Amino acid sequence: MIAVTAEKPLIRSRRDTSPASRGTVMALLGLSAFYFLFPLWWLLVSATKPFGEQFSGTGLWFDGWGLFDNIARLSSQDGGIFWRWMLNSVLYCGVGALLGTAFSALTGYALAKYDFPGRGALFGVVLAAVLVPKVLFTLPLYLMFSEVHLIDNPLAVLLPSVVSPFGVYLSRVFAAQSVPDEVLEAGRLDGAGEFRIFGAIGVRMMLPALVTIFLFQFVEIWNNYLLPVMVLGDDRLQPVTVGLAGWNASHVAVPPPLVVVGSLVSVVPLLIAFLALQRFWRAGMTAGAVK
Repeated sequence: MIAVTAEKPLIRSRRDTSPASRGTVMALLGLSAFYFLFPLWWLLVSATKPFGEQFSGTGLWFDGWGLFDNIARLSSQDGGIFWRWMLNSVLYCGVGALLGTAFSALTGYALAKYDFPGRGALFGVVLAAVLVPKVLFTLPLYLMFSEVHLIDNPLAVLLPSVVSPFGVYLSRVFAAQSVPDEVLEAGRLDGAGEFRIFGAIGVRMMLPALVTIFLFQFVEIWNNYLLPVMVLGDDRLQPVTVGLAGWNASHVAVPPPLVVVGSLVSVVPLLIAFLALQRFWRAGMTAGAVK
């Protein structure tokens, strides 16, 4: 009798990529990091300099310390309107991102888990909307809000911000991959309604995607400039991006160093949002859900 033994597949002990390709990738990543972080580093260094010396020196290293005095000057400029702009931005971004994430989650979940006529066509419309730049809708939105008398109204900024085609797309893809149908069927067998299944099961399994959608929405609304500058003429309703741009345009009324300090302060909420929600980006949240 001849014994036949099956050979185990060979396991490579080294990576498939060559050192040259890894070095190229690392160099490109380092160059990209330098490109994006260099302006932030200059902003941090310049904002900490004594007032009036923001544009002196090389701007690449600290030269004196005047950050707290600069923030005090920033707070006293124009009656402290800068902090009103910051509050407006936080409210616009917080409410808009929350509502946009909720609507995106509901729509994406329905497109992924329910079969209804026109589902494919509706998803195609969502994909087409992802490809259209939002800046193209600014003028039509302005004309529409003018007709319904929403100019100089916070709703003119909030209503467009709750619509996110990319959020719907991401929710649909993530729900299809991370929410097993067997878990939903088990919930239905236990007598749970569809909204309860979505809230208790679907939302928890989609949490990493929802956090990503929230952050994208938050950053997009925070950086939005064209729509608020067109629909908000009242200074006390403007977000911080529009307010700082207005300060930068008036070099005589507002010293340019205040614009630098205000730009640094305006970045802080974005950093807080990223750091606070970073722990939700975890892989394998649904591991073990299906037995």
